[in-house]
Amino acid sequence: MVNVERLGETRWSGKTTWMFISFALGLALESYVFSLASIAVYWIPNLPKSLGELVLAWAPIWLIIGIIIAGPFSDRYGRKITLYLTLLLYAIGGILLFFASSYGLMLFALALMLMAGGGEMNSIMVASHELMPRKHRGKATMMIINGINFGGLVLALLALGSVNANERSVVAIAALIVVAILFLTRVSMPESVLWLHKRGRTAEAQKVAEGYYGANWESQVDFTPAPPKATSEVSKVSVGFTMLIMILIAAANTIGFGLMAYALAFAFFPHLQPIILAIFEGVGFVVGFVGLIADRVSRKKLLFWTMLGTFVVTVIIGLTTGVWQHNMTLFWILLVILAGVNSLQYLTEDTVKAEVWPTLQRGTLTAVARFVSIALYIPTIYFTATMSPSNYILFNAAVWFVGLVAATAWLIKGRETGLGLSIQTASGE
Repeated sequence: MVNVERLGETRWSGKTTWMFISFALGLALESYVFSLASIAVYWIPNLPKSLGELVLAWAPIWLIIGIIIAGPFSDRYGRKITLYLTLLLYAIGGILLFFASSYGLMLFALALMLMAGGGEMNSIMVASHELMPRKHRGKATMMIINGINFGGLVLALLALGSVNANERSVVAIAALIVVAILFLTRVSMPESVLWLHKRGRTAEAQKVAEGYYGANWESQVDFTPAPPKATSEVSKVSVGFTMLIMILIAAANTIGFGLMAYALAFAFFPHLQPIILAIFEGVGFVVGFVGLIADRVSRKKLLFWTMLGTFVVTVIIGLTTGVWQHNMTLFWILLVILAGVNSLQYLTEDTVKAEVWPTLQRGTLTAVARFVSIALYIPTIYFTATMSPSNYILFNAAVWFVGLVAATAWLIKGRETGLGLSIQTASGE
């Protein structure tokens, strides 16, 4: 029988590196596809604003459909098969997007790719916690999530070149190339041994572990338990309380980031969309490397301070609207600061969101938190469409305040999941 505690103490190997690359590229592609909506509105000349808002809403709608399907599916049938099915959806959607000759076919192609992106995002976050070695779980997961910033940056840079129908073909080809690379990098990826073990498939779990780590892997493991300080800070919290907090924190991030990075330019600065997206994703990607300290710090404290910072900066942007509307230099400076602070908040929040659940329900419960939080973003696109710039941004600050309250509650009552804890301890198992 596989000793799952010792399994978490395995060393980082070449195979682990390939799995890390596969996961980071997978989330980069998800971000690339999700960000397409904010660029696709410019592929059709003279697009009415109402249809433009539909395209912006199209992304979260189909993303959450993919999430809510992939979550339970991965709990029932496994993480690896789910990640191969999402690649198939990506490929079909990318081919259709390349040949799309009408508005309707373009939307259908994007819908397939967004469903794939939602399934990828959920399954990768679940699998990364279960497959990465304990000593590297936090930083590996945050760097994988940082792939989201990288994917959005690549799309924004492509959009800076030209915004026309020809760009659609370039975007589709780039996505298909990444899908091919992902297929190759996942050949050596194992099924989650922890998931197999919890499902009672012990013989299969042993076989997978030996095939991936080697026949004598257990004798080569130097078992070192988590630091006593970290273990002592673990607390028992109910699933209901955890779900409420995860939804509120995730909704604050999804709505707050979406309104600033995707919808702000469409509402007020249409010609600046690629630049705003590039700044958010580029700054976020660079600052995201702070996540390399993730295994040495408290996750819930980091969540609180980054949420507080994001709220404060957003308030400052909202209160100075009258100034930066006449001085865009100030606007860019404030946007860079917000992008940096928010990136750390997002990396932390997305890491926590998938590590707090029991193994057999991790895919489903992570999907529920993601589904609800992203669904709440959709009506805000329409609700804020007619607001003035100052009210728009102050509304955003109010959204972040809700997230700050939830992060405070988690700081006080929530479970510590950082400081080098194993996924079994972090999830309360």
